[in-house]
Amino acid sequence: MECNAATSYNCGAMAKHHELVEALAVPHRATSAYRTLLDLGMSALPAVRAGLRHNNPDVRFHCCRFLDRYLSPETLSDLLEMLNDGDKRVRCSALHTLACDRCKEGDCRPEEGQVLPGAMKLLASDPDAHVRAMAIEVVGRFVHANDLACAAISTAFRDDPNSTVRKKAGWYAPGGPIHRRTKPGPRQQSVS
Repeated sequence: MECNAATSYNCGAMAKHHELVEALAVPHRATSAYRTLLDLGMSALPAVRAGLRHNNPDVRFHCCRFLDRYLSPETLSDLLEMLNDGDKRVRCSALHTLACDRCKEGDCRPEEGQVLPGAMKLLASDPDAHVRAMAIEVVGRFVHANDLACAAISTAFRDDPNSTVRKKAGWYAPGGPIHRRTKPGPRQQSVS
């Protein structure tokens, strides 16, 4: 965007947002920059989206964390790309953002068809046990309605090489405590 008198305020704000995203790469400035970005909210979204493609994994990690609060339909595809990031912290943060409804400010909730395939792939084959454990939370959201999700959780419970991943998968597998707690109740019949 070219700056002129009418757009100079927007250009200044955008430049400041991009500076904050760059500060996420500096360890002693990252916390303050992240908090400031959160305070800016949706107005910082264009800079954060650009930060998802930054060379520094710390920047990508913090930008995924930002989306945990400010996920929007137009950023969902950007976030899904982060499931393939080379840094395990970025993949974990992206998975958390996809799984967690508690942190969201808006009403964007990723749908099954958008998130389940990538999460199942990570659960089945990510080399990092922590990433696989985070993938369980995404896949586990769909175990009651999707047979493939249920099978993926059951396979992880039975076969994952990491005992922590197996334990967490057991919580979401049929009969596990989270599976029982999240089981949909009987449909209420309408009274005529």
